[in-house]
Amino acid sequence: MYYYNYKGANLVSVTPEKNLGPEIEPVTQGHLFAVVPGDPVLGRGSFKVTHPGQLLASHGLEVLDASRLPDLNSEFPWGEALMPPLDCRPIPLMVDENVERAIAGGRLTAVNTSRPGWEDILHWSPNPGKKRVNILAIGDVGSTLLTGLKLLGGDVISSIGICDLSDQITARWEFEMGQINLPWQYDVFPEVEVVTPDQLFDCDMFVFVASKGIPPVGSQIKDVRMAQFEANAGIVKHYAKMAREKGFQGLWCAVSDPVDPLAKTAYLESNRDENGVFDGRGLRPEQIQGFGLGVMNARAAYFAKRNSRLASFLTEGRSFGPHGTGLWIANSIDHYDEEISAELTRLTVTANLKMREIGFKPYVAPALSSGALSLLLTLRGEWHCGSVFLDGVYMGVKNRYTPAGIETELLPRIPDPLFGHIQEAADHLKSII
Repeated sequence: MYYYNYKGANLVSVTPEKNLGPEIEPVTQGHLFAVVPGDPVLGRGSFKVTHPGQLLASHGLEVLDASRLPDLNSEFPWGEALMPPLDCRPIPLMVDENVERAIAGGRLTAVNTSRPGWEDILHWSPNPGKKRVNILAIGDVGSTLLTGLKLLGGDVISSIGICDLSDQITARWEFEMGQINLPWQYDVFPEVEVVTPDQLFDCDMFVFVASKGIPPVGSQIKDVRMAQFEANAGIVKHYAKMAREKGFQGLWCAVSDPVDPLAKTAYLESNRDENGVFDGRGLRPEQIQGFGLGVMNARAAYFAKRNSRLASFLTEGRSFGPHGTGLWIANSIDHYDEEISAELTRLTVTANLKMREIGFKPYVAPALSSGALSLLLTLRGEWHCGSVFLDGVYMGVKNRYTPAGIETELLPRIPDPLFGHIQEAADHLKSII
């Protein structure tokens, strides 16, 4: 391993680096940044390293599966099947004990040094203490999400700002929320106040709930989420540019449909200059997360509770992929069953249509399970379901935010059929944007 002190931060690399200055003695304690190569646009910006193999395979879906990662302490990290001839075999890539300890202690952050402005990550850290949350659009979803954050977020939220095109709507909800209090304990819940569009990015967490053109109940549109993409993408573009101009350093949360393509839209548009050229000076990919998988996971649990054949999901299951087409519900990781998983996936994906058949818009469960509850788990640094930048798209997985960066769950082994469905989900998202 090669160690460097670059701009006051300790870096380590599995290969020598020319532009980081002279080598230093191995670093045995404190925060380490691992240099990893990657595409400047479609590669991840930074992440918490939980396996040595992620230093070589840093950006693809294999980071979710330890069995698919290269072994850096092997002479042939990619496996014997890819052995080169004897006369051109490379020097083995090894990780030393210092790096292994840093991984075990949660002190190793991978940094994609191909991205413009990657040096900013070396000295960035979130604001300590409770966080300011600003919400854009207080409609059905926004008002329900707001209520959940107000009632449940006092431990991690300092205050909540609300913004909407209608001054009447924001006045109503500021008035309503201000009258929710416990007797004689008037500081338990975060205060809610109206903010102007210019103040939207004066916060730690920006929640995008704006939406346009939601198909009415009774419409014949089958893919309701994708019907909203074009209109909502235009709104996202406007606020992504605003985040860029403001130098926003917090977390951008996409809640509006279709969640996952809109998250990528926010990333790409915030990083384009006035000529539309990608310059990497906007939101980092890890600054954005899509919040749509939470309700899909909760819907799968709903059906699993009511059918013993599906019950394995409650203790062994996982959800992967987007909020809608491409989603895959795994009944179990250790005892994966393709037929049961397919049934559970079908029930979950069509649950919103069932609510529409009843005669109502399906927004309460999404606003709480994908919205308020998942946002609060994020602020608390706890495991939750959400879409993070992976394989060039925003992919829904189990993840959490840590002092060393965003951490995606690393499973010992994902069965081949299940991994195939995860890959299909990524390919589907790539076809959209």
